[in-house]
Amino acid sequence: MHNFPEGFATFIAAIQNPEIGVAVAVAIAIHNIPEGLAVAVPVYQATGSRRKALRWATVSGLAEPAGAIVGYLLLMPFISDGLFGVVFAAIAGVMVFISLDELLPTAEEYGEHHWAIYGLVAGMAVMGISLVLL
Repeated sequence: MHNFPEGFATFIAAIQNPEIGVAVAVAIAIHNIPEGLAVAVPVYQATGSRRKALRWATVSGLAEPAGAIVGYLLLMPFISDGLFGVVFAAIAGVMVFISLDELLPTAEEYGEHHWAIYGLVAGMAVMGISLVLL
């Protein structure tokens, strides 16, 4: 679910500054390795099929280029500095919503919801500090 906005964000970053776009793409590619495993392993465990596990992990990953293509088709005629800020803010909001909407109910179910919130706050702090340091 979150791969589509990641592709969208990578496209916007690359249009704004190709060096930043490459850095964003590499960072997302690195995190896609454990993410692909997180998709493939449960499918393999449930079905016993490596082919199905690989197929679903691939489909999940293909949402990112789809997000980049949609970003290109929708926004290329309107690209401006103001639009970059609006798009990045919207994508950040979507990513936080998806995280909270998907992960918090599960954490609540297992009684670990406080740790989920602590992790969310810590992650936001790390991102904020990294932006200040850049």
